[in-house]
Amino acid sequence: MPAWVTVACTEYGKRLPRNWLKIIEIPLGTRHHAKSVNTAIAREGEQLLAAINERDKVIALEVKGTPWSTQELSEQLASWQMQGNNISLLIGGPNGLSSKCLAQTQQQWSLSPLTLPHPLVRIVLVEQLYRAWSILQNHPYHK
Repeated sequence: MPAWVTVACTEYGKRLPRNWLKIIEIPLGTRHHAKSVNTAIAREGEQLLAAINERDKVIALEVKGTPWSTQELSEQLASWQMQGNNISLLIGGPNGLSSKCLAQTQQQWSLSPLTLPHPLVRIVLVEQLYRAWSILQNHPYHK
């Protein structure tokens, strides 16, 4: 990711409780033609699934998922925290997530019906998680 993405994500990450956010980046597979795209999606899916704990609640960022307002996200966050499991949020590559990844999800969340570049998705995701957390803490950031 470009440096500006790392800077932004690090800034929001510092505002969250210690060890609350961990970003694991999976390298993109090579894409040259239709067959290699399918192979890349499958390989990326295997790497994503290998990076999560079997006890984690898995949520896919998926354009066809459920859109949440920031308030609804804070309610989801409160619910996830009450369940006590770690949450793994999966962001697919440029061609989306593999069917295996989608089959492992308990929820699918749409950040927007817009097509967003991956660097921006990461920043929006981390900022919205911080905003949702700040609502739960009655922190003035959301105002």
